[in-house]
This record gives sequence, C-alpha cells and structure tokens, in this order.
Amino acid sequence: MPDTSLAGDLPVALGHRATLLQFSSTFCAPCRATRSVLDRVARTTGGVTHVELDVADHVELGERLGIDATPMVLILDADGVERGRASGAPSLAQARAALAAVVDPS
Repeated sequence: MPDTSLAGDLPVALGHRATLLQFSSTFCAPCRATRSVLDRVARTTGGVTHVELDVADHVELGERLGIDATPMVLILDADGVERGRASGAPSLAQARAALAAVVDPS
C-alpha cells in the first residue's frame, strides 16, 4: 500500500475518521450491492465517508492504484492514506470489521 494521501484525487472531502473508496464499473451487479453496504456503514458510523468512483472515468487513478477488478474498496485513514483494501462485495459485518481495523486498531 502506498503511504501517500489520496485526498487530492477525490471529488469530495475525506471522512474525519475514514473514507471507504469504492471503485466500480457500470454493469457490475456486485458493485451495486457493495454501494448499498458501504452507504449503510457510512450512514451509521460517525466520521466515515463513502466515495464511489467509476473506474472508466478514473482510468489513470485506477492504474496507479492497481485496480484490476470491481468492486474494489480501499479503506483510507483520516489523512487519505490507504490502510486496507478488499475486492468483491462485502457483507455488512465484513465491511464493519475492515473499517474497525483502521479506525479502532487494537
């Protein structure tokens, strides 16, 4: 994982605690399921933002970050630095656990 901030690459402000950055593609059914799960996590977890980017509209960023499948979710810390990533559609429990590992590390 690169140790540089992605804040300048996003169309919205970072979450105060974390940002769930989702790369999707237009005809991806698992991407829609992922959007629903991550939206719910962001709505119910203070200081967390969910940002979805279509990889076709952000080719250069996707290539730079090694996005080779959708959905791909990057978990960014409060500074916009990638702290984790997962491919495929997560369950609500999986998404919450991955986020907790970043915002509330033990």
